[in-house]
Amino acid sequence: MNIISPLASVSSKAILGDNIEIGPFAFVDDDVEIGDGCKIFPHATVFQYVKMGKNCQIYPGAVVGAVPQDLKFDGEVTSVELGDNVTVRECATINRGTKASGKYVTKIGNDTLIMSYSHVAHDCVIGDHCILVSYVGLAGETQIDDWAIIGGGAKAHQFTKVGCHAMVGGMSKINKDVPPYVLCGREPISYAGVNIVGLRRRGFSPDVIRNIKDIYETIYYAGYNISDGCAKVEAGFPQSEERDAILDFIKSSKRGIIRASDMHEKGQFE
Repeated sequence: MNIISPLASVSSKAILGDNIEIGPFAFVDDDVEIGDGCKIFPHATVFQYVKMGKNCQIYPGAVVGAVPQDLKFDGEVTSVELGDNVTVRECATINRGTKASGKYVTKIGNDTLIMSYSHVAHDCVIGDHCILVSYVGLAGETQIDDWAIIGGGAKAHQFTKVGCHAMVGGMSKINKDVPPYVLCGREPISYAGVNIVGLRRRGFSPDVIRNIKDIYETIYYAGYNISDGCAKVEAGFPQSEERDAILDFIKSSKRGIIRASDMHEKGQFE
């Protein structure tokens, strides 16, 4: 049974699942699909071409599915897709995709939290279990991989990528790609060690974490450039999911990865 306030504006062309709640003065546009168990709070806005999975929550003042803030956008049909258990907090904004990008969609994965006043621009792809802390701003076509956390007020340049299980410090300027499993911050943004606490919480063993740390020591602090460091890792470390994730990410980076910290001393952050 759905509970829809008589003061809400819900299009007859919207497709609603079961056990949905829509509060007073919420707006749900044409061509919206809302999965079972979702809650649209008062004064939230869901524009056209948004598809939500199950148990999503859209808080007051949030706007999901507004047209891109991109002058190349020409009114084409593009979309926003939210996975299951996505929470979009107060006044956060998520824009639709664009034709120019070739993607046509902005995607948010399962179990992801978008905190208040954050902005997700056109064609961004955010993975599962991610957190965008308040006032984060993602420019168009930014990619955030699974389990990454972006600290409050951080800003990401267009086309940048953040790898899985990475943690980016608050107020950072993300203008280079952030590899998997790392901590980073400072100005300019730089590598500050491995996200040990996060990896432990997610069940990574001490041996795996040690291996990740040794890989980054080789890449950043053994006296090689990044390409040579990656070659040394590929030759000198046994194949593993984590090793391959790091190497594949770095090799596919178009913007280049974040620099090493000048303040780093081996073991300082670990």
